[in-house]
Amino acid sequence: MQATIKDYFLLHLIVLIWGFTAILGVLISLPALELVFYRTLIASVGVALLFVWKKKNILIPTHEMWKVLGTGILIALHWILFFWSARVATVSVCLAGMATTSLWTAFVEPFFNRTKVKWYEVALGIMVISGLVVIFKFETGYWLGLSMALASAFLAACFSVINGKLTKKHDPYQITFYEMSGASVFILAFMPIYAAYMTDGQGIQWAWQGFDWFWLFLLGGVCTVYAFSVSVDLMKRLTVFSINLTINLEPVYGIVLAVLIFGESEKMTPEFYLGTLIILFSVLTYPVLNYWNKRRKAVRTLG
Repeated sequence: MQATIKDYFLLHLIVLIWGFTAILGVLISLPALELVFYRTLIASVGVALLFVWKKKNILIPTHEMWKVLGTGILIALHWILFFWSARVATVSVCLAGMATTSLWTAFVEPFFNRTKVKWYEVALGIMVISGLVVIFKFETGYWLGLSMALASAFLAACFSVINGKLTKKHDPYQITFYEMSGASVFILAFMPIYAAYMTDGQGIQWAWQGFDWFWLFLLGGVCTVYAFSVSVDLMKRLTVFSINLTINLEPVYGIVLAVLIFGESEKMTPEFYLGTLIILFSVLTYPVLNYWNKRRKAVRTLG
């Protein structure tokens, strides 16, 4: 299936929505773990109701179900680190770290698919690292938050590659349901350990405050059920690397939105923006290099 202009438009819309999720993570009063639990629970229930309404079969073969549920655990860890990063540092720092997803994908995808690593993907990865060095050098106060974001980006690369395979076998909404269910069940099972050792004696914060209910349903509905399912569907027509490279634009959308919403607290040093621009330059460079590489291979084949 060939990609269309509509596919690329949808992809950028999804990236814009995801750029807003870090902001929601700050607006919602709940800690990262509880927030992700509610997000995945709302999303799984929402998709289940959608299947009931459309009278479609939600079941998939048992051996495949365990794979999808297991992928949900990776997604849960990814989101926990993502929101935690935004709390420990800032939304801008979190999103800058997430821009390395394409770098991780350049190595993870060939490993999973048993293909060769492309030289230009590695080159772009080195460019991303140089941008991170600039950020780390001048924003040392945010090293913990940025480290969490980098780990989150690695997990994002892993489950994106896995979803690229799963989407060839199953409906995107089926994948979303089982992954969100797997994520919420995993977090629920982890709660006793979390409450005993990771809450400083405060226990689990289940209660919503203020507009938490609105932000959570926006996060679970629009930012998860819709955005996540559409992104999985796009994997049928777009490569995982190209999708994750476009997701590098998430910091641009997110940082602009964060500055507009939170003002001075989100403004960083000029060096931070220089590092971010270096990272995002790879977004513009990749399509050119990819097109050139395909043309070169086509010429060789014809020759």
